[in-house]
Amino acid sequence: MEQGVSVAGGEGAGRPPVRVMVVDDHPMWREAVARDLTEAGYEVVAETGEGRQALRVAAAVRPEVVVLDLRLPDLPGVEVARGLGASSAPPRVLVLSASAEEADVLEAVKAGASGYLVKSAGREEFLDAVRRTAEGDAVFTPGLAGLVLGEYRRLAHRQPGAQEEDQEDGPRLTERETEVLRMVAKGLSYRQIAERLVLSHRTVQNHVQNTLSKLQLHNRVELVRYAIEKGLADLD
Repeated sequence: MEQGVSVAGGEGAGRPPVRVMVVDDHPMWREAVARDLTEAGYEVVAETGEGRQALRVAAAVRPEVVVLDLRLPDLPGVEVARGLGASSAPPRVLVLSASAEEADVLEAVKAGASGYLVKSAGREEFLDAVRRTAEGDAVFTPGLAGLVLGEYRRLAHRQPGAQEEDQEDGPRLTERETEVLRMVAKGLSYRQIAERLVLSHRTVQNHVQNTLSKLQLHNRVELVRYAIEKGLADLD
């Protein structure tokens, strides 16, 4: 085992807990995060404080969620997120950073992060963010979601005719998939969408996964951008 890396053992009985990896160069903070996750029922499969180690260890332990700091000593967190996204079994990445700077948020999202939470968030807010990230939600500290959506809308407006493009020129979505996509673009969680459409949580997940597959996208953030480009998102 590499120095500075801690790897957990096997999964318990019953339904396997969500497998989480923690990447942060501050040992005490990293240990506190891992402890909170373990006490909440998650399986912390690895902890490390270096970016290159994180990529190597993630390939071996295959976490479902990676809680990632942006400030690492050897490799920027955005590069780690990009590397994780390019792996054969890409995990969902939740950035947990001290920075709420616009540039850091947008770079993290562009690198493939599913969510972004500042370290000042409370324990329950953090644990809820991990749960929602594992379920496929795009999770952001309050105030940052509007920033990300605003940036995607700005990029969409820079593409002439993007919103007028006929959807039939691309993959065909069913009426229900389009309805779910519109709600995803509004920032609703799977549970909220399920309640509004009177569907099960699993059915909503299946619709989102089918849409991701058809559009060859990787996460909900990319879905939001697609919806904006196609004029399917009401963000006003």
